[in-house]
Amino acid sequence: MLLAAGMAAGCAQVNEAPVEDRRGWGSTIPRVDPASLPGAENAGKPGYYTVQPGDTLIRIGLEHGHSWKDIARWSNLSNPNLIEVGQVVRVVPPGTVVAEATQGARPVATTTVQPTTLPPVGATAPVVTPVTPAAETSASSKGGDASGLGFMWPASGNLIAGFNESTNKGLDIGGKAGDPVVAAADGRVVYAGAGLRGYGHLIILKHNNTYLTAYAHNQKLLVKEDQNVKKGQTIAEMGSSDADRVKLHFEVRRQGKPVDPSRYLPAR
Repeated sequence: MLLAAGMAAGCAQVNEAPVEDRRGWGSTIPRVDPASLPGAENAGKPGYYTVQPGDTLIRIGLEHGHSWKDIARWSNLSNPNLIEVGQVVRVVPPGTVVAEATQGARPVATTTVQPTTLPPVGATAPVVTPVTPAAETSASSKGGDASGLGFMWPASGNLIAGFNESTNKGLDIGGKAGDPVVAAADGRVVYAGAGLRGYGHLIILKHNNTYLTAYAHNQKLLVKEDQNVKKGQTIAEMGSSDADRVKLHFEVRRQGKPVDPSRYLPAR
């Protein structure tokens, strides 16, 4: 099955990129030998992802924490506008060492485990205090984040829906059509367009190698892909594209995984 990658470069207004549809979209082409698919030799290896029905490079990039352009380049795609079900793409930078991972899951960087020396018999064992990784420690406190990004609220409206890992992967903020949507932190635009069904006119910012933020349902996009933006800069106008009302859907993604944005935002 051929699937549109849905990745036309982001324009400032309307991007008519093909949409992502988990039900599948495109023409069915029978494949006799799965090994003939691009990248098949890497299937199942950590750091690689096998394309599923309905996938687009935009979706794959969002769920692995990278720009679709980077994934296209790392995977040496001859035509990044088309990907095939069963095709294998690289979702980590070349040279990155990753641990074994389940197919479709984000790869996890390997770590070195120091050997444990047992105390002599009869000796009192030292008390070891578990150390929580800095990113997780700061994320658990209101308004903090280990990367020093200092996220701010991307819109001034009232919160109308909170984070739910199963049903709402971000926060929904109300407002009026045309209200400013601002960058939550300094970053680079890795997507600006309408290529993901359910998100409407969407902007994705990459802040560092760990964090992405997404801004959905806009009526107008004011930035382009590969543009650098500053915290507080207006990047879009709030709207109701692909939504039932005017609102901003805001996501924070840590290594591609959606996390509760309220853990990173200052108290109101």
